[in-house]
Amino acid sequence: MAAAELVVRHLGVVDYLPTLEAMRRLTAERDESTPDEIWLLQHPRVFTQGQAGKPEHLLSPGDIPVIQVERGGQVTYHGPGQLVAYLMLDLRRLDLGVRELVTAMEQSLVDVLASYSVVAAPKADAPGVYVEGAKIASLGLRIRNGRSFHGLALNVDMDMSPFWRINPCGYAGLKMVQLRDLLDAPPALDEVTQRLEQALRRRLGYATP
Repeated sequence: MAAAELVVRHLGVVDYLPTLEAMRRLTAERDESTPDEIWLLQHPRVFTQGQAGKPEHLLSPGDIPVIQVERGGQVTYHGPGQLVAYLMLDLRRLDLGVRELVTAMEQSLVDVLASYSVVAAPKADAPGVYVEGAKIASLGLRIRNGRSFHGLALNVDMDMSPFWRINPCGYAGLKMVQLRDLLDAPPALDEVTQRLEQALRRRLGYATP
C-alpha cells in the first residue's frame, strides 16, 4: 500500500548538477518517516552518461557538457522542452519491486500520450516508451537502500538535434521523436506536466489531490 504522503515539486528549469546533488542528499538522509517526493522539471542542455555508459556512444558532444551519473543506462540528452520526472520513493514502504516501479513509470507515460491520442508502448528489451519504433521517453533509475532516485524524461517540445551527437541510450541510429511532432498544435508543457503527475499518482497508488 502506498504511503499516504507524496510531495510533488514543480521546479521549472533547473541546472543538472545541483539537482543531482539534492536528489543524492535526500536519498542519503531520509528515514522511514520521510515522505516520498516526485520532482517535475526541465534542464538546460546536458548529456548524462549512466554508470555502464561507453564513451563510444558520445559521438560529438561539442559544447554540451557531459556528466557521469550513477543511474542505469547509457548516454542521454536533457534540454529545455523535455519534461523530466525524478522519483525519490521508498520502495520497501510501497512494497514495490524495481521491475514494478519501471512498469508503473512506463505505463504512466503511455497514459499521458494516450490522452493526446498518441499510441505508445514500452519495449521489453529496451527500457523507455516508443511510438512506431521511435523513442519518445527514456528511463534511468538508481536504487540505494531500498530507495529510488533519478527517473524519466519525456520529449515534449524541444530542439532534438543534440540527440544526433550521441547514440541515444547506447543504440546507434535509434530514432528519437517528440510529442510536438505527433500533434497538430504544439502541446503546452504545463499541461503535459499536470497529466504526468496525475498518471504517476494513479499508477503508484497515491491519492490525487
